[in-house]
Amino acid sequence: MRSKHIAVAEILIDIEKELRDLQLWESESPSAEALASTQPFAIDTLNFPQWLQFVFVPRLYMMVEQRMPLPRVSGVKPMAEEYFQMLNLNSAALILHLERMDNLLSE
Repeated sequence: MRSKHIAVAEILIDIEKELRDLQLWESESPSAEALASTQPFAIDTLNFPQWLQFVFVPRLYMMVEQRMPLPRVSGVKPMAEEYFQMLNLNSAALILHLERMDNLLSE
């Protein structure tokens, strides 16, 4: 496995940990219809933490496991900042990990 793939996997672990620490990790998956959204970040069917958990993280894990080419651009941090700015959660660590992912994928 290439080193960039390993780095992506490590950041995904950090993202999952932060979602769990913030008690945003859900035990049940959204409906197939909700996951099939074609809108950016599935904004019409999922909240941002759900999108991270059920779309972003699994998709990147699959790409890492199958050694597929990784996305060349990622812009998840701005969406996270927008989503979390109104919530009373200490989301700084999660946003930092998302920024790390954005930077790594955009290298």
